[in-house]
Amino acid sequence: MSTRVDHAKAARAFIAKTDHLTFHDKRLWDLRSKRDRQTAAVPEWETLRTLASEIKEHTLSHLADYLEQFAERAEANGIVVHWAADAEEHNAIVHRLLSERGMTTLVKSKSMLTDECAMRAYLEPRGITVMETDLGERIQQLDNQDPSHMVVPAVHKLRDDVATLFGRTIGTDPTNNDIHYLAESQRMDTRPYFVREKTAGMTGCNFAIAETGSVVVCTNEGNADLSANVPPLHIASIGIEKLIPSVADLGVFVRMLSRSALGSPITQYTSHFRAPRPGTEMHYILVDNGRAERLAMQDFWYSLKCIRCGACMNTCPVYRRSGGLSYGGTYSGPIGAIINPTYDLKRYSALPFASTLNGSCTNVCPVRINIHEQIYKWRQVITARHEVPFVKREVVKMAGRLLASPTLYRASVASMRGALRGLPNFVLYNPLNIWGRQRTLPPAAEETFHEWYKRNRGSKQ
Repeated sequence: MSTRVDHAKAARAFIAKTDHLTFHDKRLWDLRSKRDRQTAAVPEWETLRTLASEIKEHTLSHLADYLEQFAERAEANGIVVHWAADAEEHNAIVHRLLSERGMTTLVKSKSMLTDECAMRAYLEPRGITVMETDLGERIQQLDNQDPSHMVVPAVHKLRDDVATLFGRTIGTDPTNNDIHYLAESQRMDTRPYFVREKTAGMTGCNFAIAETGSVVVCTNEGNADLSANVPPLHIASIGIEKLIPSVADLGVFVRMLSRSALGSPITQYTSHFRAPRPGTEMHYILVDNGRAERLAMQDFWYSLKCIRCGACMNTCPVYRRSGGLSYGGTYSGPIGAIINPTYDLKRYSALPFASTLNGSCTNVCPVRINIHEQIYKWRQVITARHEVPFVKREVVKMAGRLLASPTLYRASVASMRGALRGLPNFVLYNPLNIWGRQRTLPPAAEETFHEWYKRNRGSKQ
């Protein structure tokens, strides 16, 4: 039985660390601001958003055909293609490929799909050492935490946290928090794994091109190129929604990805992998893991357009002030609030309520996913399936009855105004007043708009 994620409780733990909260909020808003400057410099930005959305919609509408074309072209290029219905099959395929070749180490670049499949947890008890080579992913691996952001997995940590962690795990100076020192230390710790005997490499996939059977991986550290090119075996894990029809379509997405994610014109490395090098092997694993089921959901298939840029997270006031780990899943922020319930509605039933529905996430999405509308629709589904906690359900019912009756509403306003003026703080701020835990109630108005209107305009037609 799944355990329900308590986003509010986890968020309170993050909020209590005020220095982390301040940095997290500022850092992510800085990424959002950089994104705005970059997009403003591209006159055709809104046209690109529309075109990207249409390309994704077309591809998803013909997904079976494009998957078949992609697999045929890849196999013609000398790549072995595998199909995985779920996370278990994906992990079993990876383990079989490694064990059949006597490989005991896997160096991998950043891949949210492998996080979604809990691949490390599957492989490591079976004798496979998995080395995360992305700096942020490696930090989170050493700290036994999930990534907290799609693009910057350790964004919730301060440099002092990383210094202490590296001192405890890889033997660096725990008092040296210089960013260059920490990055170089991680690099020196990781690089030997690439040239170990019995080592295989793994990458994720940003875009899979049906026309050529090739995959494109976008990174800023070059670790994907090492993972793919140094070991004799390269495995690429690919979610089936990553398909796009042609190389010409790729240009649209490459222009948008890094600008949306980090506010930079392009990633440092945009790597194309099309065929194995002489004397090596290359394998693709095409993974469903609930995507086909989501594609059939009339209201929620739009989330399959996501290109994993994280722009919705950078702009979200709830995510910026609650931290990614509070969402309890691989995908956090607004996109997580609509993806995670497709996997386990009960477990993630709180996430669609962790939103102000301000629509900023939708406004910045490069593929025009209607994120805030889907969040609202998930609330309707969750309520209809009685997955809302009893107390919240009863409070909403009471509020509905109150708001439906003008007489009761006006009477409650009058009584609340008196309470705000006369009651002591301990009566207003108590465990029953959830709203007041992080907020100060506003001063009571001298009169309501209804009272003012009746006094000033009531006799006028």
